[in-house]
Amino acid sequence: MIGDCHTAALVSKQGSIDWLCLPSFDSPACFAALIGSPENGHWSISPTEPVRAIRRHYRDSTLILETEFETESGSAKIIDCMMTREGTPKLLRVVVGTSGQVRMKMELIIRFDYGSVVPWVRRTEAGISAIGGPDMIRLHTDAPLFGENLKTESEFTVDEGQKVSFAMTWYPSNEREPAPVDIESAIQKTEKWWRHWSDQCTYQGRWRDAVMRSLLTLKALTFLPTGGIVAAPTTSLPEWLGGVRNWDYRFCWVRDATLTLQSLLNAGYLDEAREWREWLLRAVAGSPSELNLLYGLRGERRLTELELPWLKGYENSVPVRIGNAAYKQYQLDIFGEVVNTLFHARQAGLGPSRHARNDIALAMLEFLETGWERPDEGIWEVRGPRRHFVHSKMMAWVAVDRLIRSSELGRFKTDLPRWKKLRDAIHEQVCTKGFDPELNSFVQYYGGRHLDASLLMMPLVGFLPADDPRVLGTVKAIETNLMRNGFVERYTEDPAVDGMPHGEASFLACSFWMVDNYVAQGRQTEAENMFERLISIRNDVGLLSEEYDAVAKRQLGNFPQAFSHVGLVNAAFNLTRGSIEPIPLARVKATERH
Repeated sequence: MIGDCHTAALVSKQGSIDWLCLPSFDSPACFAALIGSPENGHWSISPTEPVRAIRRHYRDSTLILETEFETESGSAKIIDCMMTREGTPKLLRVVVGTSGQVRMKMELIIRFDYGSVVPWVRRTEAGISAIGGPDMIRLHTDAPLFGENLKTESEFTVDEGQKVSFAMTWYPSNEREPAPVDIESAIQKTEKWWRHWSDQCTYQGRWRDAVMRSLLTLKALTFLPTGGIVAAPTTSLPEWLGGVRNWDYRFCWVRDATLTLQSLLNAGYLDEAREWREWLLRAVAGSPSELNLLYGLRGERRLTELELPWLKGYENSVPVRIGNAAYKQYQLDIFGEVVNTLFHARQAGLGPSRHARNDIALAMLEFLETGWERPDEGIWEVRGPRRHFVHSKMMAWVAVDRLIRSSELGRFKTDLPRWKKLRDAIHEQVCTKGFDPELNSFVQYYGGRHLDASLLMMPLVGFLPADDPRVLGTVKAIETNLMRNGFVERYTEDPAVDGMPHGEASFLACSFWMVDNYVAQGRQTEAENMFERLISIRNDVGLLSEEYDAVAKRQLGNFPQAFSHVGLVNAAFNLTRGSIEPIPLARVKATERH
């Protein structure tokens, strides 16, 4: 992945950019080969002769990617990056000869609107321009170009030390063309920007390289204008090859809020944490009964789901979807996520939000007084019937608990005895109806016997201590029944519950939660072994997707996945500390009044 904190491109090992949405993460793709075919748009640069070896790496502490090709006649590398945004998005590619002489070829196929619109292309001074409806792309290059079969091609040779550059700019077709950039200085400026950001990281432990790469990935998935963090920059990468669990993740999930905030705060990125909190408060503003579980980059609420039948899907996994119908679901756990995020932010000393209002806290409490008893679709957004999911009820308890704690710290006044009674009632019901004595474990939903890895959050949010016999039993049951080949699966698959056919890989965030539980139980060696197993499956440049197929030994699902990298960062901090911190101690005086 390369990106500019507004959008991101995915680059293959073979030097092809197969996915890019412009100008934003949620814009239609102009390169959609990843979920279609090359004819749906891509930009490849590679040697014309057979390649002996390919090596890739990011420049240290940056999002600048270098791919080196070794051939019989020599070697050459491609430097890929997106320039830090100044006006319009700019994608820069530089081919550098590193030894001998290498003959290179370039193929550029621009297809707007997810591969469906063939633009008008015309030759310009030092490049081409392509227009289609509202979109305009301008390519500047010193390489020779020729057009054939609705594509732009080039062949050129690089000797050792020689460079051939390409700069692609998107801009609205009704506006004037932006001025070209000096590619060398733009790359230097971009490298300096990323390194300055990386230097702020406070983690100095054993796994610093993995933590730093994950934090860089989270930063790259941040939509800079609003502070929102997308779950992934892609849509419809399947959770199982040939399956139908193909969803659009180019949105911001409330369920990720607390853990994302924790990772940023732990690493010392207070500005990013503050902006994430501000995005959250703007997005959820309104009646608690209208709270969404996911929002657009700018806080949009209507994310209509559509299928794109002209795209054949990643390795023929259809349907390809844009938008996400889950925005219409009722998920009780997001109340806990919102309130816990705000509580963590204040405990970290971020101060009150400019959007915060005390009546919002009271409105949430009043809604939860009866709303917590309603069934919902749960954390995994099942498309089966609503149920009384244990994780959802637990997170409702978290919401009430954190609001009570905030009131006790003097942040707002309320009827504490009333809400403590509610907190106790939720806790008692979860422990009574959500626990199966025969299984010696909490279960996925009241009256069921299915297991769910989200139950691993119980000690992590302070619902029960890590050494509580019921928690120990639950962890053991999940180890026995939901772990496959060393990785944790989300839940017991049942179409009657999730409304989907069988088939998905292991959800990586759940495995990181297991690491956290091992740490909390004092099982440090097991925690470290599992963490090492998890970081060993990252791709060659340190990125993780949503899920992992341990049999085929490949990542699956949307990529790269913020939730997986958040799990990595938080687990690394917990491992390094040798403990977890379910309810953070205030870094400011408990007597503060706002």
